[in-house]
Amino acid sequence: MTLASHTATRWIKALGSMMLLLGSLAWAAEDNDRSDIDKRIEASADVLNEIMATPDKAIPDRVMDDAKCIAVVPSMLKFAIGFGGNHGKGVASCRTANGWSALAPITIAGGSWGLQLGGQAVDLVMVIMNEQGMQHLLASKFKLGAEASAAAGPVGRDAAAGTDWKMRSEVLTYSRARGIFAGIDLNGSAITQDKDETRVLYGKMVSFGDILNGQQAAPEVSAPFLSAIRKYSHQASQQGNAATPSSDKAVAAEPASAGPKE
Repeated sequence: MTLASHTATRWIKALGSMMLLLGSLAWAAEDNDRSDIDKRIEASADVLNEIMATPDKAIPDRVMDDAKCIAVVPSMLKFAIGFGGNHGKGVASCRTANGWSALAPITIAGGSWGLQLGGQAVDLVMVIMNEQGMQHLLASKFKLGAEASAAAGPVGRDAAAGTDWKMRSEVLTYSRARGIFAGIDLNGSAITQDKDETRVLYGKMVSFGDILNGQQAAPEVSAPFLSAIRKYSHQASQQGNAATPSSDKAVAAEPASAGPKE
């Protein structure tokens, strides 16, 4: 074997090893992305279940019953060093004629000026209350307080909230920090579709409209969050998933029932 051919063989072997390494790293990154969105969906379901488990501090039943869409952002980071801001990732689902839609990954980000210092992670719940607010969410990008009116939501499962909060606000916002659950003012925060995690969750890019209008089947990992929404919006015994599963990895639709609400 000549020196040239020997060198070429070594280069080919090195290139092959490099390709295998890059392939392994890409697989590991994709697997890690899948793990992140799976954990976020599970954490979002836990937030909703834990908040609603305390009747005197939970979101009122009337709010949940009338909700058009529900979004949860677990562990949103609120920070302040001279100016304040927030950033977090979560998931949203909207009510359709056939039940709750598949999940749309979202991001929230915003800021406010002021003499502040500190930071904390809070769990965030946003309840979209009317058709106009739902259309803003379907647009895949909107700003609370600008495109969509928002207000801190009332608290207490049996709270006798007047109809004015529903008429005034398209989005009711709540937060939980250090065990305290209350309404929160998020005016100025922008809600957008998380396109990267949408691709991870569905294996391709799917528009907000297709997901939240019920045209996309929900993968199996969505089950804990969708079950929590159905339970607390009193839809568990009445409606199933919006989309008919296209594979055995999709969440099975629940049969309709004429039974009473939970």
